[in-house]
Amino acid sequence: MKIYLRTFGCRANHADSEALRSAVLAAGHEIVSAPDAADWAVFNSCAVTADAEADLRQAVRRAARRAPAMRSVVMGCAAGLADRRDALGALPGVAAVVPGGDVSAVARAMGVEATRDAGRAQAGTRALLRIQDGCDEHCTFCATRLARGRNRSRPMSELVDEATALAAHHPEIVLTGVHIGTYGRDAGTSLGALVERLVRDVPHTRFRLSSIEATELDARLMDLLAAGDGRLAPFVHAPLQSGSAALLRRMGRHWYTPGDYAAAVERLAVRCATLGLGADVIAGFPGESDADHAETLAFIERLPFTYLHVFPYSPRPGTAALQLPHPVPAHAARARAAELRALGARKAAAHAASRAGSRADVIVVGAARERAGITEDYLTVALADPGLPRGHRFSGRLRAAADGSLVAA
Repeated sequence: MKIYLRTFGCRANHADSEALRSAVLAAGHEIVSAPDAADWAVFNSCAVTADAEADLRQAVRRAARRAPAMRSVVMGCAAGLADRRDALGALPGVAAVVPGGDVSAVARAMGVEATRDAGRAQAGTRALLRIQDGCDEHCTFCATRLARGRNRSRPMSELVDEATALAAHHPEIVLTGVHIGTYGRDAGTSLGALVERLVRDVPHTRFRLSSIEATELDARLMDLLAAGDGRLAPFVHAPLQSGSAALLRRMGRHWYTPGDYAAAVERLAVRCATLGLGADVIAGFPGESDADHAETLAFIERLPFTYLHVFPYSPRPGTAALQLPHPVPAHAARARAAELRALGARKAAAHAASRAGSRADVIVVGAARERAGITEDYLTVALADPGLPRGHRFSGRLRAAADGSLVAA
């Protein structure tokens, strides 16, 4: 059987797709790169924004037009929303809708025996290790928590075994999930304890945290991030959403204030010689005033961010934010998002310029003709030697090219 796999959304979704890919290959089937050649297609969906869902529907329809005899399964977050399942199931060619990341259910829908080979190399240069699923918070804008349910942590011993197998193929392993900072709360342990165990027991790879709340960086994680030994990349993507305390309360993000966020980031920054720091920011959330927006700009300006992911607010059915008064006009949300992106670009350029002349821990990624490097602080750099093999890891000196980009040699 030939199966086409298309993934939308975050690294957690991509980790689920890798688990499905492993199961399909272990069962003796084939993954193909286009729906035209497939017997089945699996679309792993995202529910973060309306655009993400629109992209999913368009992809399913396009695949059905190209391959009318092919059958499809829709999985992931959009499939996990009860009010979406009938509409997704009515799309052309869709034979099953499977909520969340239930790989076994997707496999059963296609008649595939779901025997996962955890030791198999993943498709990407850097491996993805899903450590938990679900979220216990109640952000008023977020549909993902509705789709994924409560926090569930995977057993630590199982994760160490899987990481050991992945390390045989991959120079970096990214720890991912829906809310990784809550790892272990349901099992009497913590994310810090897990990462300590991983860096001890799986010594020949670099680990990286995916998105984590700034205030969930405990002392163990701070120590590991600041160690500078190449085991845990000094990189944090810490969702901010707004620099306004009033907006954070409206968003239901009750567990921190801008001051709490800044204090956590600053504690880490003073300890790290090199630090990659990213954030998600929402522009135009209901009730956001010009003053709130100005607070967010000023807050971002004063912290050492190295990039931003900026999203205009997207109303999501079933979320509490739909009931909030004072919606921000779309044109104002877009204008605020543009300002935030411009600020993020300036911060990114300043960070890159500051790295010229320093050394970096570089991993080679990309196809043969598109080789590049990923540094520990998540900079994409050119390679002085483009003939280096994908997955090669080296310590390189960064220099600035004529166009301002960085080259590792």
